[in-house]
Amino acid sequence: MSEKVWIAGGGVISGIGLDVPACIQSFRDMQPGMAAMQYLSSVHRNTFPVAEVKADNATLADMARMPENISRTALLSMIAAREAWQSSGLEDISHYRVGFVSGNTVGGMDKTEDFFPDFLANPRGGRLHQVAHHECGSITELVADMLGIRHHVSTISTACSSGANALMYGARLIRNNIVDVVIAGGTDSLTRFTLNGFNTLMILDQQPCRPFDDTRTGLNLGEGAGYVVLVSDSLAAQLQPWCRLSGFANANDAYHQTASSPDGTGNYLAMKGALDMSGVQPQQIGYINLHGTGTQNNDVSEGIAINKLFAPHFPAMSSTKSFTGHTLGASGGIEAVFSALAVKEGIIYPNARFEHQMKELPFAPATTFSTGHDLQHVMSNSFGFGGNCSSLVFSKV
Repeated sequence: MSEKVWIAGGGVISGIGLDVPACIQSFRDMQPGMAAMQYLSSVHRNTFPVAEVKADNATLADMARMPENISRTALLSMIAAREAWQSSGLEDISHYRVGFVSGNTVGGMDKTEDFFPDFLANPRGGRLHQVAHHECGSITELVADMLGIRHHVSTISTACSSGANALMYGARLIRNNIVDVVIAGGTDSLTRFTLNGFNTLMILDQQPCRPFDDTRTGLNLGEGAGYVVLVSDSLAAQLQPWCRLSGFANANDAYHQTASSPDGTGNYLAMKGALDMSGVQPQQIGYINLHGTGTQNNDVSEGIAINKLFAPHFPAMSSTKSFTGHTLGASGGIEAVFSALAVKEGIIYPNARFEHQMKELPFAPATTFSTGHDLQHVMSNSFGFGGNCSSLVFSKV
């Protein structure tokens, strides 16, 4: 068994950049990705800002080297997964036992939504290839086939913690010597179904979101993909890994279908479990990438759990969703890449638009981008619907 699991590289495409360097530059420039919808067709086009990837499907297909009629979810996944692999220094993928573990929540629903207007108007109409990849697992298989991955392919769909849970599962595959390398993370594209669903829950902000601000009124949806390359001890010795995935935990308080428990029970258990696995004390965490959606319930419950675990010494923390929007199944993967880079480069990310201290909490997020910090350990939180809460700890090499 491999006792340690390392991060050898990462890739991201999101509403603030088509690759990792572009995303980091957007943080530096304080340029969040929220804007009026340009690529998603919706009656809410001018009602809710979203953080779309700034490229149409034709452009994404060219970048992914996949057909344009493939789901946007798969195109985003392929682009980020390829960047992750290329950044790892592992070269030919066929030389290794490789797994691909990818989270998502919408599958190929974007193409299904295009299919039904024609089909409902005329049952002989509609193009069936648009619904062939509707299910979540189909997206993972498309990308695995393109990458040439055969040893292990799995899909995780646990709402907003999907991407983080993919890293946990990937780490277990390596620790049990089932594979040597895992590309793990998540992907999701914007769909009308998702937008309308969150609108029905009345948790969408009609302005750019303000996570952990006392005036917050909801979240902004985003889209994208993010993957890390997990490697075993033996492979890490041949590379220059970014950092180590030293701890992780998943907890479920089963409080409500969509709301977090008001006392943050699941949040606390996930963070405490990740710290226990890593052998790290709370005061050793240098930065937390918050789940931080910007909803009334979510930020209070996460904040209460952080206060319970870390008080009186709070690390720097921020919600990068204030830039990327909430990318659902992709968020845990995207934020894992940002967190791993935080360890590698000493980065603390800004929490955009924070102005007013939450009255329920004794701490406030960072509001400026900075580098050069000696971050020995960084935590990343991903808390999903149904109380599915996950936390990851990344540690310096």
